[in-house]
Amino acid sequence: MRVVKAIKRYIRTPRKLILTLGMKGWFNWVPDRLYLKLIYWGELGENLNLNEPVTYNEKLQWLKLNDRNPEYNIYVDKYAVRLYIEQTIGQQYLIPLIAVYDKVEEIDWESLPNKFILKCTHGSGSNVICIDKDKLDKKAAIKKLDKWMKKNWYWFGREWPYLNVKPRIVCEKYMVDESGKELKDYKIFCFNGEPKIIQVDYNRFKGHKRNLYDTDWNYIPASLQYPTDSNVKIKKPEKLNEMLELARTLSKDYPHVRIDFYYINGKIYFGEITFYHGAGLEMFNPEEFGLEMGSWIALPKLKQNTTV
Repeated sequence: MRVVKAIKRYIRTPRKLILTLGMKGWFNWVPDRLYLKLIYWGELGENLNLNEPVTYNEKLQWLKLNDRNPEYNIYVDKYAVRLYIEQTIGQQYLIPLIAVYDKVEEIDWESLPNKFILKCTHGSGSNVICIDKDKLDKKAAIKKLDKWMKKNWYWFGREWPYLNVKPRIVCEKYMVDESGKELKDYKIFCFNGEPKIIQVDYNRFKGHKRNLYDTDWNYIPASLQYPTDSNVKIKKPEKLNEMLELARTLSKDYPHVRIDFYYINGKIYFGEITFYHGAGLEMFNPEEFGLEMGSWIALPKLKQNTTV
């Protein structure tokens, strides 16, 4: 019965089938350019214009194919990037590192503190959050980590910097913000080294929402993939100006990049560097906002790659 329901669902919405098969790696044999057109239609229901990209999402797909700076491999590696951050803005902005492992089997669970976070270095969303080691389902955690360590995040969104990142696991200190239950991150969208939009995600584990602000902390009445709520008043970080200056330093050499920070007890911590927000496959509401953000990306003067 489940199979029949799934078939009917895919017949009604064939784009869902593309998403499902793409996630399972069935299209790994398809060249990047063709695959991106396929998955773009599958996710957004629109034809991808790579010859004259204008929207934010279209330009991210163009950048995937044409802006292949080998340094990006370091910046998306959650372990290797720590040295880069230390050398550019300073070690004081790094979340304390407890350990790094090449294999799941290397994790010495007994030696870990009561609270910690395990992160795979070669992908996104692959975190094990432990707030009480005595209650941690270690078997389930190991199963997840084993699965993630075998996964290459490049294949779904063709975000090429992930292709050759060495799979590792970092263990970092467990951190929580003023809410006492979660860690909001401040995702700063930078264009040619200039911050323009700040995205704040909250209620990640139940009723995920995100609010958007300009650099003066004015609420932007638009949504990006997840609902926004103007009634939720997120306090402006006291060190927002410092955060923005750090983002300028880290983004100055690139047409577009998202720099993430955490703000905990009056201190700024680096989160990650992202070149293709949401793999360039997130929905804008209103659509005009996606056009506006796209206008801020000045594409490099490169010969377009039509062979990948």
